[in-house]
Amino acid sequence: MVKSSKGFRSRSRGTFTKKVRERGMPPVNRFLREFAIGQRVTVVLEPSDPHGQPHPRYQGRTCTVIAKRGRAYCLEFVDGHKRKELIANPVHLVPAGETGGPRG
Repeated sequence: MVKSSKGFRSRSRGTFTKKVRERGMPPVNRFLREFAIGQRVTVVLEPSDPHGQPHPRYQGRTCTVIAKRGRAYCLEFVDGHKRKELIANPVHLVPAGETGGPRG
């Protein structure tokens, strides 16, 4: 038996599949989106851009923006009883509570 791969994108076929009309790169304004420190955002992974993409286990997680690092944002959330930080590019983030949105 061949050993299964444990790569970053393994077992994420459903998470990284887009609907037919959403395929390809998103509009440029999704890459240039700005968030204020303290704003709540939801992690919605954009499969066509792997740069600054958080791990698929954080898909759908709602976080608070605590800092900006270059063009990426540093996010904070509570996992169980522990505070964790996550770094993600703005294309993988949407404002919390925004309805519709790509795969959100």
